[in-house]
Amino acid sequence: MNLQGKKIAVTGAAGSLGAAIVHAALDAGAVVAAVDHAPVAAVDSKNLHEFGGVDLASDEAAQKAFATIDEKLGGLDALVNVAGTFRWEKVEHGRLATWDLLFNVNLRTAVASSMAALPLLAQSKAGRIVNIGAAGATKAAAGMGAYAASKAGVAKLTEALAEELKDRGVTVNAILPTTIDTPVNRKDMPDADHSRWVKPEQIAAVILFLLSDEAQAVTGALIPVAGRT
Repeated sequence: MNLQGKKIAVTGAAGSLGAAIVHAALDAGAVVAAVDHAPVAAVDSKNLHEFGGVDLASDEAAQKAFATIDEKLGGLDALVNVAGTFRWEKVEHGRLATWDLLFNVNLRTAVASSMAALPLLAQSKAGRIVNIGAAGATKAAAGMGAYAASKAGVAKLTEALAEELKDRGVTVNAILPTTIDTPVNRKDMPDADHSRWVKPEQIAAVILFLLSDEAQAVTGALIPVAGRT
């Protein structure tokens, strides 16, 4: 996929999926702003700009980060909202703090980043937003209430924003992965058949298509990327 010269911001860039998207975008010729609350691992590329220590759940921090991205990159063509986390916890004997955490990290960061990026994306000839939802948000299992609810919010954010922007040349879509093959998930589920899980690189490939000029007609889509699960 050719993204030559496109300017892309990726949140959650320090995680396994975020890093895979950053690498894939760089390989496709994009200039990438890698944003995360944690330090972002350095990559030997003149097209990578690292922004670590950014609390994207804060409106002020998000606005400041994207103003700096605008200065460094000279505009923005696409935003990929990857920042997220997971907790397994049943509602009975659970904690409201878990719900607050998952809504802040999974949904609020996507909203704050989108708000901050929109003025820049609207100036692009082909603005793009891609969010990371979850297949589990369509049918929540026990212990998945808070996570599924936060990711369902991401899906509705995607649909609403796609409607808002459909006449302004900015597309908004979401990827709905199942279990992703990451070191953390392998550690948490050592007896699972990891070969059936979807790999970060496979998700990145779908996202790169959605960021491309060829995907101009796709907006408001919630796209399952399920591997063989």
